[in-house]
Amino acid sequence: MVVRRRMVTGTRSTTRATTRRTVAPRGLGCFTLLVACTLLATGPAAARVWVEEDFGHSPLTRLRFVPPGQSQPTQNVVGATRSHTPTRGDTFYDLARFYDLGHNEIEAANPGIDEWIPDQSGRDVRVPTEWVLPCCTYEGIIINIPEMRLYYYPPSRKGAPREVITAPVGLGRLDWRTPTGKWRVTEKQKDPTWVLPESIRKERIADKGFSETSIPGGSPDNPLGHYRMRLSLDLYGIHGSNKPWGVGMLISHGCVRLYNEDIEKFFQIVPVGTPGAFVYQPVKAGERDGRVWLEVHPDLYGAQPAAWKETLGLLTQWKLADRVDEEKVFRALRERTGVPVDVTLDRPAAVISEDRGTAGRPEHETGS
Repeated sequence: MVVRRRMVTGTRSTTRATTRRTVAPRGLGCFTLLVACTLLATGPAAARVWVEEDFGHSPLTRLRFVPPGQSQPTQNVVGATRSHTPTRGDTFYDLARFYDLGHNEIEAANPGIDEWIPDQSGRDVRVPTEWVLPCCTYEGIIINIPEMRLYYYPPSRKGAPREVITAPVGLGRLDWRTPTGKWRVTEKQKDPTWVLPESIRKERIADKGFSETSIPGGSPDNPLGHYRMRLSLDLYGIHGSNKPWGVGMLISHGCVRLYNEDIEKFFQIVPVGTPGAFVYQPVKAGERDGRVWLEVHPDLYGAQPAAWKETLGLLTQWKLADRVDEEKVFRALRERTGVPVDVTLDRPAAVISEDRGTAGRPEHETGS
């Protein structure tokens, strides 16, 4: 599907998606302002303008799936990739939030397109609203660290189709990594006060000279936003943000940041006691309509350097190794677009090789 929107050149339009002002994300510096000024000052047509009200009107992404081991064929690849025709004033930050994606997702899916002036490429922007579900649990909340995405599986009702609700997140910086592990939602808070752990307080004093011990709930400087779900994993939580551009980035001290419009909706539907887990799956494999699909993301924390062997193990675990085309698998591992790729073998099956030697391996394959 190609999404096109007309331009507004002075009066407010009745079409919501065209009345936008560019809101420069905090902390992105002078380059953001330079781009904005260039867009506004050059050419006869007005740049698209974005306003905060443009975001968050759509409901959370809710999709049906069929997990492995059911009487029906497995369908654990969900959603559909779309496209967007960019106009002047669009940036990847605006488009990502508008389509409820992380910046990382839209950037990886569109190599070669400038994130600040995508309209200059002359190409449609790929909108990657399609996902392979992480392995292997389909209950509660699963947050896959490498793709920076949350999957919530509401309690299933007997005889009803299974559903998953998904949204992008921001996670821990390289020096404050989000850990893997299981947990439960222990508490929900509206407008939570942020009481700074001493380690973070020392960092803020050293970096910025800020010495406060807490930030009041509802304050624009509060990084928790307006909603927080505390976890049984000590000091970690799922919450909003005062920096929406950080969704899809390694930006936090390990906690999970969502767009404020997303955490508000999750806050209403996720009960206290919901189980969850942080998992680390740069490569995901799934099935849809009898075809095999692979979704590959960068190994953000460098935790799985042997991408080929990890992928082979995954395909073997799912009993899919004899159904995939080895060259298609290697191409997916090289490109790492974060978009599900059909890797089904369309010729007589051959045994997939565990050791191809150095030649032909993806550039990011560094060892076993």
